[in-house]
Amino acid sequence: MRVYFDNAATTPVHPKVFEAMKPFLMEEFGNPSSIHSFGRTVRVAIEEAREIVADFINANPGEIYFTSGGTEANNFAIFGIARTEYAESRRNKIITSKVEHHCVLDSFQELERNGFKVHWLNVNSESRINWQSSSKNFDSSTSLVSIMHINNETGAINPIEEIAVSVKPKNILFHTDAVQSFGKIPIDVKKLGVDSLCGSAHKINGPKGTGFAFVKSGTPLSPLLIGGSQERNRRGGTENVAGIVGFAEAIKIAKESLLSNYDHAKNLKEKFINGFTAIDNNGILINSTPNTSPFILSVTFKSEFYNNDSESLLMYLDINGVAASNGSACTSGTIKASHVILGMGYSPEDAAGTLRFSFGRQNTFEEVEYALEVLNKMAKKFRK
Repeated sequence: MRVYFDNAATTPVHPKVFEAMKPFLMEEFGNPSSIHSFGRTVRVAIEEAREIVADFINANPGEIYFTSGGTEANNFAIFGIARTEYAESRRNKIITSKVEHHCVLDSFQELERNGFKVHWLNVNSESRINWQSSSKNFDSSTSLVSIMHINNETGAINPIEEIAVSVKPKNILFHTDAVQSFGKIPIDVKKLGVDSLCGSAHKINGPKGTGFAFVKSGTPLSPLLIGGSQERNRRGGTENVAGIVGFAEAIKIAKESLLSNYDHAKNLKEKFINGFTAIDNNGILINSTPNTSPFILSVTFKSEFYNNDSESLLMYLDINGVAASNGSACTSGTIKASHVILGMGYSPEDAAGTLRFSFGRQNTFEEVEYALEVLNKMAKKFRK
């Protein structure tokens, strides 16, 4: 049996998404910037997709910018806002947490190398921001705060609305990486109060290589990619038409099954947690508390009880047909301890024994049962 519990890394393309994309890979091949009928046809498809994304998050279509994925979308918003704000107001202090996705962390580090002052926020043992104690760190020179909505390794949910309310009176712009929440829980950008937000198609059964950035109208923003007038002069390059159409179809499917997918993931996660408790209630820690996304489960095999080696643990699971992760897919293949798990206060040895299981609409209870059987054997094998 082969089971896939790494849906936070990517998800299988839904058959309806594939069917929606096919015409734009073959017959409808025009360049959307062309003025003839071939171009106009695909331009209409892109603008219809833009409306679908905007409607899904209660935004205006003109506030949606299509990108090559979540990484570019986050880069686009962070660099675009920080640099433009500095040019216009000379404010150069920016704030983020130490447990963001690497596309955010590395963006802030790059800005820091270029003269920006970055304040790095710590998190609690659940990888969640304590915003009440963190909010004292901004002042009149602060232009941007970027805090992820849902952590991609632990599923921790941050208080986005609370942050937005506190920064708005100070004229500080607020960005959130919503790659792990978009299409999985309801998102209303007006209710959240954010100035920018990002999502990615392949996390919700859409195609890889497509994402979007919502940027609130009036937000100072400069392009990241230049060389074309696409996306209202803010994102140069011919659009990935098939990917954008597929993304829109994935959103329509997600919208229809938002609640049922949520409940299904919640039930799968609860069964997994109960299974881990039965395997070892003392030596295995459940990092994903009740106030976390039901789509992500993080567990730690305590080094006090287990011979931890992240690569060996994952290989054992893979050989026995179970696909899981030790963190973000963007850092898989490395043996470096997760910055998220370390940020929660774990030792490198415990971080090496931390695994992530993430759930999708296609997963079944039978798959959970099989995975738990494999994990029970693995626990015995790696037990000290």
